[in-house]
Amino acid sequence: MTRDHLRLIGVLAVVILQLASVAPAVAETLKAGMVDPKTGKTIKYWVAPMDPTYIRDEPGKSPMGMDLVPVYEEEGDSKEPTSTIRIDPVTIQNMGIRTGMVQRKPAARSIRAVGNVTYDETRIYAVNTKFNGWIEGLHVDFVGERVRRGQPLFDIYSPELVTAQEEYLLALEQFRRLGESDFPQVREAARRLLTASRTRLAYWDVSAAQIERIAAEGRVRKAITVYSPASGVVIRKNALLGHYVKAGEHQYEIADLSRVWVDVEIYEYELPWVRQGMEAVMDLAYIPGARFEGRVLFIYPYLNPKTRTATLRLEFANTDERLKPDMFTNVYLESRLGEDVLVVPQEAVIDSGVRKLVFVSRGQGKFTPREVKIGAEVNQGELQVLEGLSAGEEIVISAQFMLDSESSLREAIQKMLEVRKGGAAAADELDLSGVTMESDDLDMQGLTMDAPPQDPGPESQGSGKTP
Repeated sequence: MTRDHLRLIGVLAVVILQLASVAPAVAETLKAGMVDPKTGKTIKYWVAPMDPTYIRDEPGKSPMGMDLVPVYEEEGDSKEPTSTIRIDPVTIQNMGIRTGMVQRKPAARSIRAVGNVTYDETRIYAVNTKFNGWIEGLHVDFVGERVRRGQPLFDIYSPELVTAQEEYLLALEQFRRLGESDFPQVREAARRLLTASRTRLAYWDVSAAQIERIAAEGRVRKAITVYSPASGVVIRKNALLGHYVKAGEHQYEIADLSRVWVDVEIYEYELPWVRQGMEAVMDLAYIPGARFEGRVLFIYPYLNPKTRTATLRLEFANTDERLKPDMFTNVYLESRLGEDVLVVPQEAVIDSGVRKLVFVSRGQGKFTPREVKIGAEVNQGELQVLEGLSAGEEIVISAQFMLDSESSLREAIQKMLEVRKGGAAAADELDLSGVTMESDDLDMQGLTMDAPPQDPGPESQGSGKTP
């Protein structure tokens, strides 16, 4: 035998001796479910210090080469749900766990949105004429000027209006002459002609005072003054001195700003909490501390397809005209849900997208996850609870994500242990029960130490000899 044969036999002998020494040692170690003589506690399983998912029924080494540590059963564990975890007071303080109470209190859903001040469309007045003519005088000549009801705006000359005045004066003169006639038909005809001519002037928006002045003076006025129909601010002006005016053309637009609208956009999921007539509060950045109270006037029956928002129309009083159109505002709406609503802090709920969990404190450092059904967000930071909790229960409001991880891990480990107890074996466990040291298990008959064949060199290829 060569030296290499002897070396290989020595290595195999050492391996066989190690396997023979390990088998009785493993049989003598503690198993899961036994009482540890050092602590007097029942061992549940062994776990890797750096990998809590690596568990075994007996001590050993972790994949990282570290000794497995035992996990003991606590008193009362069999009565608690598998997801319940227990933490000592020092760890609770180090983790920063805070708790709160489930309460019943008045609840309201608050909505905050950005609004835009605009004109009250029912308080916009257009000024035009019902006849053609030329503007011969302007009394209001720029946009933004404040006007009052009955204030002169412009003077207009119209041939049609001059003719109507002449007809009125003739009818007035005829009525004066025939009004005392002995014939009733003559008196009635004169009266009807006067009424018709006066009505024609009135239909052309000539005021009663102007008609009386024409009658008192007894002469035709070339230019008739057009007056403002309302008090407000001029927001549009087309009238120019010497401008030819056609019937129906808008010369001025006047907006009454004593009351304004505010257009507000809210998200579609907030629509159920808004109703027509509800109160609204508004503030502006340029008036710090000032708050304006109004109401929801109208809810538009459609959404904006680009922003997926709904538009509300709010109404606010503006007697001092501090609210100016196109201002941006902050609007606050509040919808009352009730006076006795079960609520929890918003940070207490873990929302996984599929279910919502809250950790309930059971005292003595025990925490149990509980699935709950959540309603609306209320009271600026609280959630309405529909199912799963009762008033007065203590819940975790911080660090619950670490509790959720530990609870899920314990639940998964418990399921693994149950599977193992049912007879399933882990795929990565080493089973030495069938290992024997019989001589026929080690067959070295075909083992040789010959060197591997090498490629023939150039000389051997040319010699013609068979290797």
